[in-house]
Amino acid sequence: MRNNGKFIVAGLMVIAAVTYLIVSSTGSSAHYFLTVEELCAMGDEAIARPVTISGVVLGDTLVYDPSKPQVLFAIAQVPADPEEVAQAGGISAVLQAAMDDPDAPRLDVVYDDVKPDLLDGGVQAIIRGRLAQDGRFYADEILLKCPSRYQEGVPGQAEDS
Repeated sequence: MRNNGKFIVAGLMVIAAVTYLIVSSTGSSAHYFLTVEELCAMGDEAIARPVTISGVVLGDTLVYDPSKPQVLFAIAQVPADPEEVAQAGGISAVLQAAMDDPDAPRLDVVYDDVKPDLLDGGVQAIIRGRLAQDGRFYADEILLKCPSRYQEGVPGQAEDS
């Protein structure tokens, strides 16, 4: 009986350790996307906190300095709710509407690295980094959704066949 008690205690300790590791790692590695509006609403709480945001790249704001290298651009608010995107006519329509809306919440982004090939106006960007005191978002990583995925219909090569 005494041996069984040791095994039970050891088993409970293993379960507790595994549970602790799962809970502690999930909190630090769980990323969800904030919209530009949500990030701005956080105010000073967002400053220097690592976050992931999503928005559409505004092409007329894109400036690349290869001598540093540094990329400066702005993103505009894109809805995060899939139902809202669907009701607005799909992701292409939502991205275009965000670019055309001068009142859409916007955020200036600084990326101190080489300009990604797909970084261009009208592309949805998912950006990880930190908001600074100066109100600009300093990106550590930029992920871009491929623009060809927004195009509707059959690709040109298939239509010619």
